[in-house]
Amino acid sequence: MRLAILVGVLVAAVFAAVLTTTAVTKVVTDQQQAAAGGIANTSCDAAIGPSQPGQPEQGGAQASQLDEEQRGTVALIISVGKQRSLAPRAWQVAIQAGMTESGLHNLTYGDRDSLGIFQMRPSMNWGSVAQVTDPNYAVNKFFDVLLGVPDWQNLRPGDAAQAVERSGFPDRYHRWEAMAATLVENLGQVTDVVGCGQGTGAALPPSQAAAQAIEFALGEQGKPYVWGATGPDTYDCSGLMLRAYESAGVILPRVSRDQYKAGAMLPVNEAQPGDLVFLATDPADPATIHHVAMYLGDGKIVEAQQTGVPVHVRPFAFDEAEVVPQAVRPGV
Repeated sequence: MRLAILVGVLVAAVFAAVLTTTAVTKVVTDQQQAAAGGIANTSCDAAIGPSQPGQPEQGGAQASQLDEEQRGTVALIISVGKQRSLAPRAWQVAIQAGMTESGLHNLTYGDRDSLGIFQMRPSMNWGSVAQVTDPNYAVNKFFDVLLGVPDWQNLRPGDAAQAVERSGFPDRYHRWEAMAATLVENLGQVTDVVGCGQGTGAALPPSQAAAQAIEFALGEQGKPYVWGATGPDTYDCSGLMLRAYESAGVILPRVSRDQYKAGAMLPVNEAQPGDLVFLATDPADPATIHHVAMYLGDGKIVEAQQTGVPVHVRPFAFDEAEVVPQAVRPGV
């Protein structure tokens, strides 16, 4: 506990500087900007995820309310994660688990013999009482178990936390997604989207490929929607995007869920003409994506929407129901 409190004292000033109850200030070092050649990488907030869409203010507000010990625990999680060269998503999983299990406090009590930040049980071979109440041991042990979870990098962070903790209430770890993402991005100084485990490249200005893809898609207006069709006479949503970018020399995967991973990610409200926007049953979970369209700018998209509706242009708002909080820039 003393270690966590000591680290918390050292980073309290950082929290005060980067977190407020209404806004989150992104931390980008001069070195990172220079390395990007003047083009800032897509923020980890757009790809660490999925984080709760549209809730950066909530995450900042929650993070600003953490006390000294909680801040120290977060700093320790991030420090150990960096020392072990773990992806930022691992830090987020640990923060969500710790906040859910103990409120990020090193507790000396819990259900049955559960103890410490992650409520580890000595009787279940997590370690001795002294070990599981040692914050440094507890964080490392959590990461050790997390790394043994199959495909943990591709799980929703709360689900990965549940895979480690094995709680009787598996959905409760999702509550702290927005806060954990905020802490990772700001205190962890994460701006490299590749380090977050999804997407590639930097968010570059629209290209000639995007212009060609737009021209192709607009030229297909009026053609019928047929599920599974990729043209030239009929299309479904991803089939239209596939052929539009193929005309520009950019090869996309066949289905919308895979197209979500086929380019640079950026916050959807920063989408530019040619970028792909997605709809999902749960916008916070990319596994539920069911539709893709092409943003045209000026609040419009072109899409092959559904049976009975031909390829068309329609008004579009970033805060529509089911809009995924990340857009994708193909070919980047």
